[in-house]
Amino acid sequence: MKRLLLIMCAAWGLHAAAQIQTNAGVQYLQCMQKDMSTDFYDLSNTYFFADSLVSFDAAKGEGQVQWKRYRMSPRQAFNLNGYWPVRMQMLDFPDAAYENDPNLKIKIEFISPRTARIRMFTSPVEPKSTDQEDIMFCDGFKAKGVGAMWETSQTGDAISYKSQYGSIEIKKYPWRLVIKDAHGKVLTQTRHIIDNDSSQVKLQPFSFIKRGSDNSRSINPVLTLAPGERIYGCGESFTSLNKVGQKVHLSVTDPQGPETDGQYKPVPFFFSNRGYGIFMHTSAPVTCDFGASYIGADRLFMADEQMDFFVFFGEPKDILYEYTEITGKSPLPPLWSFGTWMSRITYFSQEEGLEIARQLRANRIPADVIHFDTGWFGTDWQCDYQFAKDRFKDPEKMLKQLAKDGFHTCLWQLPYFTPKNRFFNEIIDKGLNVKNATGGMPVEDAILDFSNPETVNWYQQKIEGLMKQGVSTIKCDFGEAAPYNGFYHSGKGGLYEHNLYPLRYNKALWEVVERNHPNEGIIWARSAWAGSQRYALHWGGDAATTNTGMLGDLRGGLSFGLSGFSFWSHDMGGFVTASPEDIYRRWLPFGFLSSHTRAHGAPPTEPWLISESFTDAFRACAEMKYKLMPYVWEQAKECSQLGLPMVRALLVEFPHDQGAWYVEDEYMFGSKMLVAPLLESGNSRNVYLPKGKWIDYQTGKVYEGGYQTIEAGEIPCIILVKDGSVIPHAPLAQRTDQINWNAIENKEYKAN
Repeated sequence: MKRLLLIMCAAWGLHAAAQIQTNAGVQYLQCMQKDMSTDFYDLSNTYFFADSLVSFDAAKGEGQVQWKRYRMSPRQAFNLNGYWPVRMQMLDFPDAAYENDPNLKIKIEFISPRTARIRMFTSPVEPKSTDQEDIMFCDGFKAKGVGAMWETSQTGDAISYKSQYGSIEIKKYPWRLVIKDAHGKVLTQTRHIIDNDSSQVKLQPFSFIKRGSDNSRSINPVLTLAPGERIYGCGESFTSLNKVGQKVHLSVTDPQGPETDGQYKPVPFFFSNRGYGIFMHTSAPVTCDFGASYIGADRLFMADEQMDFFVFFGEPKDILYEYTEITGKSPLPPLWSFGTWMSRITYFSQEEGLEIARQLRANRIPADVIHFDTGWFGTDWQCDYQFAKDRFKDPEKMLKQLAKDGFHTCLWQLPYFTPKNRFFNEIIDKGLNVKNATGGMPVEDAILDFSNPETVNWYQQKIEGLMKQGVSTIKCDFGEAAPYNGFYHSGKGGLYEHNLYPLRYNKALWEVVERNHPNEGIIWARSAWAGSQRYALHWGGDAATTNTGMLGDLRGGLSFGLSGFSFWSHDMGGFVTASPEDIYRRWLPFGFLSSHTRAHGAPPTEPWLISESFTDAFRACAEMKYKLMPYVWEQAKECSQLGLPMVRALLVEFPHDQGAWYVEDEYMFGSKMLVAPLLESGNSRNVYLPKGKWIDYQTGKVYEGGYQTIEAGEIPCIILVKDGSVIPHAPLAQRTDQINWNAIENKEYKAN
């Protein structure tokens, strides 16, 4: 059935990335991720295996690799059927016009002593886009070529580039890229077909395919995976932090919540506990098979026709710094954004919004932001950038009153316009939407094409009108559904624009907010791609109101932080239904001890509508964060400067503590505080503590490193401070603009 569908797709003339795929017999749906590995098992494709280095100019960092032509053939052995690579002599006509085993370019450049860039092409024609035009790169990024920062040497069988942090060797035959640390230890290397000699598993080595369906090409770098190796990153992934043994699909999707392997925010970047990292510079879908189908190999099935990899050397902090030097660091958000955001789906009127603000102050709950979700338009969910006239009699007066009471205002919107939306025809008439092959509509909705400068200008004018009324920021919702079969103003097809869509969307919104509120640029975004960290911040999507929902959010936030993003939030208590009080209580400290804090979801989210004791619990957590605001601000500045996450996996802070690499249900809040949320009912849990002494933030009790069972204090969470830390505290304020920065108390936490 699957083969029939592939043939049908080829007949329809669709690119392989837009082909119908199956998953356990289920037809591909838009909410599913792209599994690019299936293309590399298609018997109609031609396979080219990287074989030998034909030539190389070490001074220029350029040469040619010969790729041997193969086909995949079925093979039977004792009633076991499998695939077998077989050398192939082409039947292309005219045969004098094509190479059976093409020689294609390889290039290496150096960015810093810790970072190298390696590119390999599957065509003699190189892409024309420049680094300066690439939206994934930050302003000012430029490769430095082959220079003095790396030493060059050659032997009879290899060219080697070495810095003080590691080396990259290019072996001539069998062709390999070998990545070594500063002591000469092999960290990883590419696989060649001769590596199959020692195994009955005939694994495809580093290769590319030419599809039988349309002659398009895709590349498949294959690296070795060592015993005990662990892989981290790949974006806001909700599965286990260690990706070894997993198949991770890097294609933006709406997974409907943080409980599956889908991702709102995939990032083509990962690093290893062995001391190296890789940024796969592509916007095409990638399926990363981290030892899932073969335990000794990282198989990176890319839809892209070229490989453009940045290789990093060092510990996690080093790698995150180097990666964000290329794709950008998160700017420091405004102080008020670190306060409490109060929301639900949704506040429907001016009176309701003002009443929420009044109740927050009446209940003495510190807060800084009121968010109006989908219901501030005339028709719920129908984005037209205007307050409903019948329910918001005087929105500017409301915004001024909220500001007077110390509240910033956030509004929801999305980039899809249904046929009933009043802007639908205007968007179509002006050509601001994504097109199909005929210039018409690929889907029912008009989807804004943010690769079109005219679209960006139209969109930013609409947002600017709200900014001028007094709105502080905007929720950048959705962004995951850019059509793969769409045609975009950039000149690229959906295969390359789908994953870029969130980045373009984030950028367009952040720019207009920053322009109208200088040095206070901030958005609240759901989708992302590499580089989106420059347009902070992002939240974890629509979590289930269950323990599993909380665990998924925590894993997602940790993984996101391991992918170059400093600031991140989530919906306290979950989103889907009214949160059970027990879960909401245990979620509160996790929410308040994240960089940004928002109560949002199905009502009631407001504590005074739940119970008096819950209101007390909510207040206690809010007061804790507002007293900690000097620490939060101090840590946020450092994260912004160094590319580090505020919600930080223990392995980042303690890379030499082997136990820290195994922990995925605790985190460091900044560099000094350890937080272990209660993920199940009860008031205690088992906690792993890195080596040294730890002081309970609530009780003052001292704990030694290792596994400990710890009782939570009044706030239902384990909160510990690293021995010897000084944590600045401020007197309690009900809003961040009233914090008394002249009365900061530096509290020392030291074990006796």
